[in-house]
Amino acid sequence: MKATAATPHRDRLPLAVGTIIFTVFALSLGDALIKQSSSQFVIWQIFVIRSGIAIPFLVGYLAIRSPSALRLGRAFGWTALRSLLLVIMWVCYYLSLPHLTLSVAAATYYTLPIFITLLSAVVTQTAISKTGWFAVVIGFAGVLFILRPDAGNFNGYALLPLCSAMLYACAMILTRTKCRGVHPIKLSLALNIAFVVVGAVAAVVISMLSDDMRQGFLLAPWTSMTLNGLGTMAILAASILIGSIGAAIAYQNGPPAMIGTFDFAYVGFSFVWGVLFFAETPDALSLIGIIMIVAAGIMSLRQ
Repeated sequence: MKATAATPHRDRLPLAVGTIIFTVFALSLGDALIKQSSSQFVIWQIFVIRSGIAIPFLVGYLAIRSPSALRLGRAFGWTALRSLLLVIMWVCYYLSLPHLTLSVAAATYYTLPIFITLLSAVVTQTAISKTGWFAVVIGFAGVLFILRPDAGNFNGYALLPLCSAMLYACAMILTRTKCRGVHPIKLSLALNIAFVVVGAVAAVVISMLSDDMRQGFLLAPWTSMTLNGLGTMAILAASILIGSIGAAIAYQNGPPAMIGTFDFAYVGFSFVWGVLFFAETPDALSLIGIIMIVAAGIMSLRQ
């Protein structure tokens, strides 16, 4: 029987805004640590150990608060596809970090509201306003300021966070159209399981390669874990837990357009970590591109 007298959910704006700012603080710090660890660990080792630490907490939460969410459910296939898209997204983003400043990588990735706007128009037939189209133009112009395809200092690695934004947009459209009824913590659990599975398969494949091919952040063999390394992995696990749970809390308690605007604090935090950890300072054109992308993203959310 359908309920007719449900109590409407009231927004709690201080909770939502505070949560999303803390969430992007934790996520940006985790990404800075991954950039710092890229010469020490292979990406698949980070995936497996980080998610291996996070999974028991997610399972424990669901077992206590929502045991039914631990069943596979009818959206299992779509959930698995969503998780695979997000794993590929993070692979692209993390591979760009050793070659880009944190602020440039973050700003290029945050073109994702533009791709969500475009994909929504195609998939869900959502109309794009004049403001939305203006945001698309401004955002891609900002990307060109960063990429500078006609200049001698063209950095092709900046295309990787751009690919990440496209993949994330696809995953979020899939979330809304096919996985909308799935518990958000279950989606986080599925993602972390996918990290472990993909990372383990990649490790097996790498072990079969010749020694001269087994190098770099993508293909190097696993390294032995020190106490400091385990501490880094624990921080990364906490980062992804805060990111997956905090975003759900924020968007449940505040209007998406407003929360999405504060979500762009990630770019600011990335700039700070880049200066503090790596003494990074983007050049003037890159800074202009970053500002244009952030402005375009906010306009895309507002439209």
